[in-house]
Amino acid sequence: MSRGKGWGIAVAAVIGVWLVQNGSTDVTPPVPSAAEAFAAGPQQHADAAAPPLPPSAPARVRIPAIGVDAPVMRLGLAPDGSLEVPPTGNRNVAGWFRDGTPPGAKGTAIIAGHVDNADGPAVFYALGALKKGHRIEVARRDGRTAVFTVDAIEVYDNDRFPDRKVYGPADRAELRVITCGGGFDEETGYQGNVVAYAHLIGVR
Repeated sequence: MSRGKGWGIAVAAVIGVWLVQNGSTDVTPPVPSAAEAFAAGPQQHADAAAPPLPPSAPARVRIPAIGVDAPVMRLGLAPDGSLEVPPTGNRNVAGWFRDGTPPGAKGTAIIAGHVDNADGPAVFYALGALKKGHRIEVARRDGRTAVFTVDAIEVYDNDRFPDRKVYGPADRAELRVITCGGGFDEETGYQGNVVAYAHLIGVR
């Protein structure tokens, strides 16, 4: 993951070792269809937004539709200013930028994770298979679970990553879940990122 142009933090962590070892593009992760993208710029999903929660760090992320149930670790910044990444040796862990908006609080929260590692698919391998209306649940340290609905899933080339669209401020509680994706090159790895946009609709 690396800092994007301007003020954003764009995901640029390229794994793909597993794909190279398998020597096949038939095992590449799913790519979201055009039907799951925003129709014309960011639009609110039909489900009404719930009031934002007080800030509290995330502990676990669950996405039932694609079988995700993973702990969330805190990520800081590397010496070069890029966002740290979760350990590549653990396929089932996601990361949250600890100095950013906590999921469920007002603003745009960011959760990122690897698509694969040398041993196979990782936590967000199937992120591109999500559909509008699917649920994302984030268990928080305060004992509450923030429930989000997916508004759109889009894929971007690394050199065209829309920082402001992905990371810009929000007046409600929003979430972005990000991983590598798009095309794959054996020399340079994944050529883009998959981003799931969601907003808070309830609390448990």
